Amino acid sequence: MASLAAARTAVAAARRLTRLAGTHCTTATRSPLRVQPSAFAPAAARHFSRTSWEEGDDVDLDSVAYGFMASQALFSALELNLFDKIAAGGEKGCQAQEIWEAVGIKAPRVTTLLTALTAVKCLRRSSDGYYTLSPNTARFMVSSSKNYYGDYLQYQIGRQFYHRMGALPDVMTTGKAPSYASWFSDPEVAKTYTQAQHNGSMATAKYLVKKKLELGGITDMLDVGGGSGAFSYVFTDATPGLKSTVLELPEVCRTGESIKTQQSQDVQDRVRFVELDATSPDWPVSDASFDIVLMSYISGSVPEGVILPLYKNAFKALRPGGRLLVHDFMVDDSLAGPALGALWGLQHVTVNASGLGLCPAEIISRMSLAGFDGSKCETVEMIHGMTKLIVAHKS
Repeated sequence: MASLAAARTAVAAARRLTRLAGTHCTTATRSPLRVQPSAFAPAAARHFSRTSWEEGDDVDLDSVAYGFMASQALFSALELNLFDKIAAGGEKGCQAQEIWEAVGIKAPRVTTLLTALTAVKCLRRSSDGYYTLSPNTARFMVSSSKNYYGDYLQYQIGRQFYHRMGALPDVMTTGKAPSYASWFSDPEVAKTYTQAQHNGSMATAKYLVKKKLELGGITDMLDVGGGSGAFSYVFTDATPGLKSTVLELPEVCRTGESIKTQQSQDVQDRVRFVELDATSPDWPVSDASFDIVLMSYISGSVPEGVILPLYKNAFKALRPGGRLLVHDFMVDDSLAGPALGALWGLQHVTVNASGLGLCPAEIISRMSLAGFDGSKCETVEMIHGMTKLIVAHKS
């Protein structure tokens, strides 16, 4: 009876974890100049439950312990293109044998995977044995959907971060972990990470520019750790005359340059990549030459002692009246949550053992030390329960 109860709890836990797994968007959401506090919900905002971690007065241990099983069921389905195959079956769906044929694996383990995906509500199974996609799966996990982000989950989360988290106990004990710089020195790692991040970043940047951002008359932007250059492409496309410099690690720059060739010639001419490890004390840019400096997912990815020098460099690079925008995974100043922001901060430990778990107070205190007016810093909730944006002003 105990094992049966545990199994039932595990299924419920897996369902909750799958809903939570679907809430993360890799978009490096950023905003120039004017911030509108209600602005930051991506166009394809995913309104899944984010309350499971906070339900009740005590931890649901099974929900935490067994969640990895649901994650791997989802990742495996993406690796097999299983959701695309079922989507091709139309409204009626596909039977198990048809799916076996479609994915090229004629074995009962495929049905076992289908059962697991049905149990966690990624799929639905009719009484006559036809599998169809759930609404969220159809919207977000089918590659032809405009809201697709399965590539991000497959390549960045499933192939990279999932395995890095397995090293967390050793990292906590020894304090030893690879840095992002060393991790991205591998061309394949850098390429996989950057390409997986790109589509989500483009979608969010387009939404922000179209719906919520007032870019005004800015002419120069510095995109520190800008990855593929997604935000630079979108911002320059939306702002005549705007030029952007993307500072990135060498292997990431190579992937970014390749992605840049997919943009219009006008955008290509106004975005340039410069190779730089952001932890370097000197940036290859002129002082007081930018209207905005963007840092998304950088502050939590570098050693704690590097954060203040980063903000000092940004202060030097900004013109008077310019703004520094820091976007990252953060918890509230209470340090009690939200859970997803806290868990992403913990994930960073596996590739940044000397880093700092971020909250607005920690960011703003360092901005003040760097020369910004701390009393004028603005905090905006971005990806709900996960990331925040801090805007600092240079007088």
